[in-house]
Amino acid sequence: MIVRRFLLWARTAPAEARASGAASLAAAYLRSGMSDEDRHEAETALMALIDDPSPLVRRAIAEEMAPSMRTPRNLALSLIAEQSDVAALVLAHSPVLTEADLVDAAAIGDTLAQKAIAMRRCLPLGVCAALAEVGCAEALVTLAGNRTAEIPDFSLERMIERHGDNGALREALLERADLPGGLRQAIAAKVSDTLANFVTGCGWLTPERSARLARESTERVAVALAAGGEASDAPAIVEVLRVTGRLTSGLMLRSLLSGEPALAEAAFVALSGLPEERVAALLRDKRGAGLKALCRKAGLPASLEPAFAAAILALNARGFDRGAAGNGIDRSLLRAVLIACERLEGPEVDGLMGLLRRMDAEAAREEARGLADSLADDAALALLVEADPSFLIELAEGDLRDAA
Repeated sequence: MIVRRFLLWARTAPAEARASGAASLAAAYLRSGMSDEDRHEAETALMALIDDPSPLVRRAIAEEMAPSMRTPRNLALSLIAEQSDVAALVLAHSPVLTEADLVDAAAIGDTLAQKAIAMRRCLPLGVCAALAEVGCAEALVTLAGNRTAEIPDFSLERMIERHGDNGALREALLERADLPGGLRQAIAAKVSDTLANFVTGCGWLTPERSARLARESTERVAVALAAGGEASDAPAIVEVLRVTGRLTSGLMLRSLLSGEPALAEAAFVALSGLPEERVAALLRDKRGAGLKALCRKAGLPASLEPAFAAAILALNARGFDRGAAGNGIDRSLLRAVLIACERLEGPEVDGLMGLLRRMDAEAAREEARGLADSLADDAALALLVEADPSFLIELAEGDLRDAA
């Protein structure tokens, strides 16, 4: 009887009062011990109130019913068909919605609805795939930031394909620990291309100069990612580079000269078609036997064979898998290659020597930056000691305590 009286009262009550009454009715339905008859009448009343002319009523019902497992499924489905702010409450929290419900809502929903779905906890794989395929950029940023979402690799790739130019999405994806190395490389390439287009459009650099800087930046990132990731990252990164036309002999040489040969090794495997074990053995042979044959099998220009052979032999002399001595190009390795190539002749040699000299200049700048930072630190320490001589004594005592 009380539900019937409520419906009679709601016919003439103002909107705010109806919203408050609807919220109370929803709370009573979920949490009080109603009889079966009263519960049926309450459910009927709540369904009817969804058609109330005031959005305040629908929102009040959604706020109460959204997080509950006791919410009638038909009521939840009716609420997600309402205006965005009401639908979003249910889409973000309702446990009674199925995966199919969420996929359908993602397909037809607006930005607010898609973002609400994307923020759900433990979002299943199928819904993630649907959002990756049809979601707007804002929804994909939310999805990428949802650490509980089960996003498959192919959906991560699709997100980059559709909205890789969105900086917020790139940042959110890069913060994910489960982002594969190949996709990190794809994002790096997007960033480099965007920056190159920007500086060219502003007239700061010529298109050729900006393209070269973008390529070199992408190459440095690729070498670092292949070296710093899991064992399986380098082949994936190489495949991305190959598909996008960025897998060049210059990049492979950069990998070797950086003292991080993982990318070059994976590239030799991909280009030569030889088994990984065979390529690994050839690259780690300190005598250099079979290096020329490996370069030819990989399709590298004959003019580059001396450079690759010198770089690989220099790596083996210090330990092929020892790792990089620092960041970027290792000048000791580069010096061995320059010595091996300086007496070569031919039109293609000029291009090779130009590439090696640019790498040498790059390495020199890196060394200068590191040295400049060190000198500045020394100057800062000297100023502190000059201002307070006791600071040096306190620093030494602190070091002794740490050592103890």
